[in-house]
Amino acid sequence: MSTTSKPKHIGRNISRIRELRGMKQEALAQAIGTNQQAISGIEGSEEIDEKKLANIAEALGVTVEAIKSFSEENVFNYFNTFNESVTGSFITNNSCNFNPLDKVVELYERLVQAEKDKNEYLEKLYKGK
Repeated sequence: MSTTSKPKHIGRNISRIRELRGMKQEALAQAIGTNQQAISGIEGSEEIDEKKLANIAEALGVTVEAIKSFSEENVFNYFNTFNESVTGSFITNNSCNFNPLDKVVELYERLVQAEKDKNEYLEKLYKGK
């Protein structure tokens, strides 16, 4: 029984990251200055030269290391390392620019005021009869 691990298939990793990013082969090809057929060939290759891999990583908004060590289990960790300045990126800045508790209090106060208004209206209707 052999304990050697099978090498990672870099092309498959590129394909999976590209798909998760919602990017078509044509878009990746355009980003690195090649054609769709070349991307298809790259995604079918187990090994890719470092310079080309660096260009692809930049276009995908990930690090070269993220491509090399990509796994389905760690996909969320890798998404957190994506470069947010990539055009068409679906990643947004998740920091709040307001206090969520203030919004809850504001909503509660509006609901209380609406109930008070409703009570006043019902009292007027009741006294009017």
